[in-house]
Amino acid sequence: MRAMSPYPAGRPVLREVGLRDGLQLTRSFPATTAKAEWIRREHAAGVRHFEVGSFLPASRFPQFADVREIVDLVSTLEGAHSVGLVLNERGARDALQAAVDEITVVLSASEAHNLANAHRSREQSLAEIATTVRLRDDAGSTAIVGVGIAMAFGCSLSGDVEPDEVVRLAERCLEAGADMIGVADTVGFGGPKQIAALCRRMTALMGDRPYVVHLHDTRGMGVANAAAALDAGARIFDASLGGLGGCPFAPGASGNVVLEDLVYLFETSGSPTGIDLEALIGIRGILEHEMSGEPLHGTLARAGPPPLFRWRAASA
Repeated sequence: MRAMSPYPAGRPVLREVGLRDGLQLTRSFPATTAKAEWIRREHAAGVRHFEVGSFLPASRFPQFADVREIVDLVSTLEGAHSVGLVLNERGARDALQAAVDEITVVLSASEAHNLANAHRSREQSLAEIATTVRLRDDAGSTAIVGVGIAMAFGCSLSGDVEPDEVVRLAERCLEAGADMIGVADTVGFGGPKQIAALCRRMTALMGDRPYVVHLHDTRGMGVANAAAALDAGARIFDASLGGLGGCPFAPGASGNVVLEDLVYLFETSGSPTGIDLEALIGIRGILEHEMSGEPLHGTLARAGPPPLFRWRAASA
């Protein structure tokens, strides 16, 4: 098991996933120079964890053709941590060659979604996880290997997903050598009670090891679900600037929970993030310029932080 220094214990971490999940369903995407400005400005605002893209064929996913350049950029920023998604051994090899700090392998809690998304069974994906760990170790890499369990709270292809099955899969991932586990509400089926129940089980299973909660705001429950997960012991959360995102192989999927709104939630809950909310809201201008036809979401961007927000957040 790897040391998890990029994820300090006892404080929440918000990871920007807009550069990967956020660009999966959009009709346009920022130029590499704009992505670089996006990352630099978020880093200056206090964000330290960036999901930089997917290691997939550029011919099919041109929005990730510059993923190696983005990894290189993140490596130059003090304290920044890059995360890259892979679906197979080729992607894992490419990610290791790019020297990404963390590799996320996707596994679905639903067999139907795993076949649609990764074009293989869940057992085959579990084997890919073990292969990724072996490749990492053989290369002498310090990269963290994580697993994102998609559809952990329900699947738009096959319906309900039993929490017992999610926990079983998480245990299998750990047996395969994974360092981290993520549970994803890929299509926004979950409510606070359901989210909290699974997070309590994940907290018990993982102990001191980190796990990630990846929420979508498809049905307007993203912030409420994040609050429930935080109360249940979760400390690492994925979110995207402007709420961009969605899985192209999950009918009904829509955007991630909004990063700006989660910063406000955590700060007002007495869990400081170290992120400057007003600076973060200002970075949305990059997306508005580069992706003018794409809708951006977020209540904080519309209403703005309340007066004396900085004082209230600091004293919460």
